[in-house]
Amino acid sequence: MAPTDPTTATRIASVYRSESRAVLATLIRLLGDFDLAEEALHEAFRAALEQWPREGVPGNPRAWLVSAGRFKAIDAIRRNRRFDPLDHEVHDQAADLAVEEPETLEDDRLRLVFTCCHPALSPDAQVALTLREVCGLTTEEVAAAFLTPAPTLAQRIVRAKAKIRDAGIPYEVPGPAELPERLDAVLRVVYLVFNEGYSASSGEDVVRADLSAEAIRLGRLLLALLPEPEVQGLLALMLLQDSRRAARTGVDGELVLLEDQDRSAWDRAQIAEGIALVERALRSRRFGPYAVQAAIAAVHAEAPDAVRTDWAQIVALYDLLLRMDDSPVVALNRAVAVAMRDGPEAGLALVDTLLADRTLASYRLAHAARADLLRRLGRRAESRDAYARALALTRQAAERRFIERRMAELAD
Repeated sequence: MAPTDPTTATRIASVYRSESRAVLATLIRLLGDFDLAEEALHEAFRAALEQWPREGVPGNPRAWLVSAGRFKAIDAIRRNRRFDPLDHEVHDQAADLAVEEPETLEDDRLRLVFTCCHPALSPDAQVALTLREVCGLTTEEVAAAFLTPAPTLAQRIVRAKAKIRDAGIPYEVPGPAELPERLDAVLRVVYLVFNEGYSASSGEDVVRADLSAEAIRLGRLLLALLPEPEVQGLLALMLLQDSRRAARTGVDGELVLLEDQDRSAWDRAQIAEGIALVERALRSRRFGPYAVQAAIAAVHAEAPDAVRTDWAQIVALYDLLLRMDDSPVVALNRAVAVAMRDGPEAGLALVDTLLADRTLASYRLAHAARADLLRRLGRRAESRDAYARALALTRQAAERRFIERRMAELAD
């Protein structure tokens, strides 16, 4: 094979980044098998590396890759002399691929999301499979993101694919009767992906913009096909949180807290889009927890600074959220808002109550919140001890350095 022209190689790499997941989703629909589709995807890009330098990049790279992958898979099936019925099925399903509407190909990604998030799979498997198949992360990247050994994660993905195959889980968007329950699982997984990008659980970087962007892309895709209030709420929440990304770290890459961020660096276009979405969701009166969280983020986004934030409104929204989702993490966030509204003593009493029942004993942010409230009250030794507990539970490098600086200040 002749060397690939650098310009063409760059274009192929760009097409892989932008189109590989969509191509995979369509190949899974056509071939009915995850592993066969993944092999076909790689064969299609291998063919592109051979042919595009000679023939030029096609006008519709995605359709070309789907077609190439499909025929490579058919050839492999014939060579192996197995799954003859699938051979005919592939021909039948793929015969009209060239005339399919673009919307049909877009629907394939949504089908893949719902398949990866099927309730027959465990929550851990749903997340792992979505990150691997929908977002395109390597097994090692998914394992690192969730602090799981790579072999364990690989087996989890293998078992999930086998469950989909053996249980005959359909590759489709559920009907109206099943949609609410199924949609909750999808939204949860998308938000988990976003959160890992917004605040990486480990590693050197505070944020992983690739994961956040992928979650937002999935949110937009969901909204285009399922304009439900909670989809609007989730997309609004992600946009509003992501709007602060440029201000969340300094020029040295160190963590900058919300109250200290340069708000002129916030993305105002994202904020405007997010606020419009959350207002639509709230007007529907069919909203849920994501829309309420988005409303809280909108109050922060509209405030000129931390001091002039409408903390009373934020506490009221947390009260509403607690009625929908009575979780200790929501209660902790409410306690922090109460501290901003009523003073650190009031917030500390709530945080201590939450920590007393041990539910949040291993949650680093609970100890960090307690440490900050003690610091504000001038209780330096107690604050340093609380920061030490938070530090022991923190695996993200920038967060660790921030806590260490706080502890050093308190020691001085």
